[in-house]
Amino acid sequence: MITLKNITLRRGTKVVLQNTSVTLNPGEKIGLVGRNGAGKSSLFALLTGRLHADAGDFDIPARWRIGEVAQNMPETEDGATDFVLQGDIPLQEAQQALAAAEAFGDGHAIADAHVLLEEAGVFDARARAQALLLGLGFKPLQLDAPVNSFSGGWRMRLQLARALMCPADLLLLDEPTNHLDLDALVWLEAWLQRYAGTLFIISHDREFLDAITKVTLHLDDAQLMRYGGNYSTFEEMRSERLSQQASAFSRQQDKIAQLQRFIDRFKAKASKAKQAQSRVKALARMEKIAPVLTASDFSFEFREPANLPNPMLSFRDLSCGYDKTVIVRDVSRSVLAGQRIGVLGANGQGKSTLVKTIAHMLPPLAGTLTEGKGLAIGYFAQQEMDVLHGDDTPLQQMVRLAKEVSPQAREQELRDFLGQFRFVGDMVHQPIGSLSGGEKARLVLATIVWQKPNLLLLDEPTNHLDLTTREALSMALNEFEGTVMLVSHDRALLREVCDEFWLVAGGGVQPFDGDLDDYQRWLLEQAREAARAATREAKEVRQAAAPVAKGSGQRDDRKAQAAQRQKLADQVKPLKSELKKVDQRMAAAAAERTTVLGLLSSAGLLASERADHGKRLKALEDEIEALEARWLEISEALEQLGQPPA
Repeated sequence: MITLKNITLRRGTKVVLQNTSVTLNPGEKIGLVGRNGAGKSSLFALLTGRLHADAGDFDIPARWRIGEVAQNMPETEDGATDFVLQGDIPLQEAQQALAAAEAFGDGHAIADAHVLLEEAGVFDARARAQALLLGLGFKPLQLDAPVNSFSGGWRMRLQLARALMCPADLLLLDEPTNHLDLDALVWLEAWLQRYAGTLFIISHDREFLDAITKVTLHLDDAQLMRYGGNYSTFEEMRSERLSQQASAFSRQQDKIAQLQRFIDRFKAKASKAKQAQSRVKALARMEKIAPVLTASDFSFEFREPANLPNPMLSFRDLSCGYDKTVIVRDVSRSVLAGQRIGVLGANGQGKSTLVKTIAHMLPPLAGTLTEGKGLAIGYFAQQEMDVLHGDDTPLQQMVRLAKEVSPQAREQELRDFLGQFRFVGDMVHQPIGSLSGGEKARLVLATIVWQKPNLLLLDEPTNHLDLTTREALSMALNEFEGTVMLVSHDRALLREVCDEFWLVAGGGVQPFDGDLDDYQRWLLEQAREAARAATREAKEVRQAAAPVAKGSGQRDDRKAQAAQRQKLADQVKPLKSELKKVDQRMAAAAAERTTVLGLLSSAGLLASERADHGKRLKALEDEIEALEARWLEISEALEQLGQPPA
């Protein structure tokens, strides 16, 4: 159990926690939420012992092992799998104990060390590490590549895999989805649902929090408030509390009415297409928690575009890439006024390349890109510094922009405008390079709003935004009258903003006829097909490389082969045993789901019975999804050992 009693915590002169108390139970999965700068990371530092309370009592079990993602960029020539294995602290300690025992020739200590190694799962550790890497999007050929050969985002994935490798009692994850695409995010979500320890997550991704957490801890005004439930439950409970505060609620009425007008307008014209109906459901959630959304101390809106060309863009046999390397080819599509397009696809397929080409950051490699007359693009780059100048200050950045867009703008007007995006006082003179990720993101949004675009190209805009700013972005996008093209791993934002999707895959761009739930099922099927293909390829390689034992060395060869087979069997047996259990439970859960669906369709069902059956159906759906993800993990581990599942 973790207890904070009357805790006060300062970070420099700032009071992060003020005489606050909370109790957290073993095995709970907790979402820690609060605006940027509220002190969430400082609370993590208190939990790990990097910071100490200035007053009050803090208690955490002394024997608990704590796992967290290192924030530094790793610099090593170690292979990716070896780097991840180093995160398994019990395994590393057991290996060190064995090395020390062998150095002293201590037979008793050697035996003890082997027991520790077995308890640490030494026989399947490498397979488990590689399953983590594959789940996070690494390719089989990258599993032993040097850490230094990967880009920054992929190295942070390695740090995440290393943290997950540690059998921790308490796991702390600070924005774990920042460097993930949607398929890796879905895999991580399933992995964390199965995690048995106590889990603390800081995340701006509401759907991610909803899928994993059962407790929400809200840090606001140096106080911790515990809510029983996931993030959506927290929003509803907080919304109800705010609604009861009559004076605050009355000040929100204009904002709520504005939000309600948009929601009603969209519902009235929404098509019956699956994507549009998915957006209707997402907007219904916004309608339900209107008091929370409008109580925020931050909001903004995109200015009305001067015109709306139609079509805005036309592609004809367009090919995009870097230098002479084509990543996306033969794109022939149009972008129309008012479209809300979500761009889907795994990392490396070309989503950002396509967006950068439209934004003139990359030249087309072939084909034509025709712009409508009066097209004005607002581009949010995944790497904010691609569109900012690190040595400038926010005010200098706006002055530079104003000279191009509106030369008549006065400095005070620019200061007032920056104030709307929380750049107040001396912050307007702070070098952009020293700003936090969230501050840089808000500055990019400010520059886009000033330009009055009619086409928004947004490439992972929520990576560094807190939940409050992310909700403000969602509201602003929903009220925007122009066209939106959105690349994001934030499923809630995609659902709320987009009513159609493009899929970038296999070197092409095609419409995706489905919603995000369909896309997740498509990803699962793609992963299964890739696993089957890898199995076939591995089998062919083994058959081609199999040596033929000849001559006097036959007996030694047979012994070596027998030892190798035994070692392989020791690694494979527990994995196949678990796979069998997973298969059996999946079959049982699927059968029970069919039974519950039949019960729900029965006539004369009482309301209480229908509610109970509905809850059970939801639990079964969640369990089947988690089982499918685990089945994939085990299958991938077996394939790495050359033993595909039967």
